[in-house]
Amino acid sequence: MRKHPEGNTVGRIVEAEAYVGPQDLACHASKGRTARTEVMFGPAGHAYVYFIYGFYNMLNLVTEAKDYPSAVLIRAVEPVSGIELMKRRRRIDALRSLASGPGKLCQAFDIDRTLNGADLCGGILFVEDRGEPAPKISAMPRIGVDYAGKWKDKPYRFLIRGNEFVSK
Repeated sequence: MRKHPEGNTVGRIVEAEAYVGPQDLACHASKGRTARTEVMFGPAGHAYVYFIYGFYNMLNLVTEAKDYPSAVLIRAVEPVSGIELMKRRRRIDALRSLASGPGKLCQAFDIDRTLNGADLCGGILFVEDRGEPAPKISAMPRIGVDYAGKWKDKPYRFLIRGNEFVSK
């Protein structure tokens, strides 16, 4: 959920990728502690938002103890509410395309680097348990990490099987 003065946006996470510390060559922390990755070295429960390809913001959730840099990239969400606002922000009408990729979801939810380090238990950006039954999950290799040696084949991409909102 993203609370915003224009209105709230809510989505169900349908796809994510794990990045598991400095030994994971696909993880930003594998290059060491930098100004960009500092949030990953902090406590769990904070947003790690970074800019990529000169155009897209990416939302990650820091997941491990302080000084152990791990995070989960939120790759796609299924829009639940605030859909008209998402459409306006993305300038499209196709529901399936609103947040079916990490850059798209950041545009739809107005997530940018100003939220880097945001407390995910705070009042602006957070994940909540809505009490839904656990879906059937598939695990597969991550996308776009061919440079990561043996780490490129790790089954650290998780998605809800058969969900139309996962990235392509």
